[in-house]
Amino acid sequence: MSIDDLKGKETWRLFRILSELVEGFEELSGIGPAVSIFGSARFSSRNKFYKKAVEVSRLLSENGYAVITGGGGGIMEAANRGAKTNKGVSIGLNITLPKEQKPNQYQTRSLQFRYFFARKVMFVKYAIGYVCMPGGFGTLDEFFEALTLIQTHKIYPFPLILFGHEYWGPIVSFMKSTMVRYGTVDSEELNIIKITDDPQEVVDIINKHRDWKIKMKEVVKLPSPGQIEL
Repeated sequence: MSIDDLKGKETWRLFRILSELVEGFEELSGIGPAVSIFGSARFSSRNKFYKKAVEVSRLLSENGYAVITGGGGGIMEAANRGAKTNKGVSIGLNITLPKEQKPNQYQTRSLQFRYFFARKVMFVKYAIGYVCMPGGFGTLDEFFEALTLIQTHKIYPFPLILFGHEYWGPIVSFMKSTMVRYGTVDSEELNIIKITDDPQEVVDIINKHRDWKIKMKEVVKLPSPGQIEL
């Protein structure tokens, strides 16, 4: 294989990436205010956090928000389920994986991605807030990436809500004590992080942010959920 062959493959990869971005923009541009919900794919419908995710997404849907998930099982299924059951907009951003992810049945809109970073753009671009239920590396990745983008002013701030004190408490304590103590972060940078065990409080936090944005738009033009800098 020659260098020119490799260059050709890279060029076509760029076209595939561009096509995923374009498709995502076209499909999601009119969904209105949305909340991205993350969490473990490993929880069954009997898990208490699965049940809480259904309740959170149902309440968000009742308040006029579209719900965006990664489209798989566990918490993603629960969040799509709560939205669809309430006849709301239930979006799944599915990803092609070596061990194939099976899209859940509760999506009213379904997109398929090959590239994680193109998919991540959609999660953050159309979100007015993030809700992170207990999850693994993927959930941590989405949470900390959004936190970094807000910290570096690459996107407009929005609430980052961690659901479940028993799960997230130690991580938040580490950030507030160790990281702040060593000066690797400022305490003010952690103010956008909210932690709760109450589904209604999730909605109250998101509603408060939405109302603030509406009020601010009357004074100065703010970016609407396309908050990511491209």
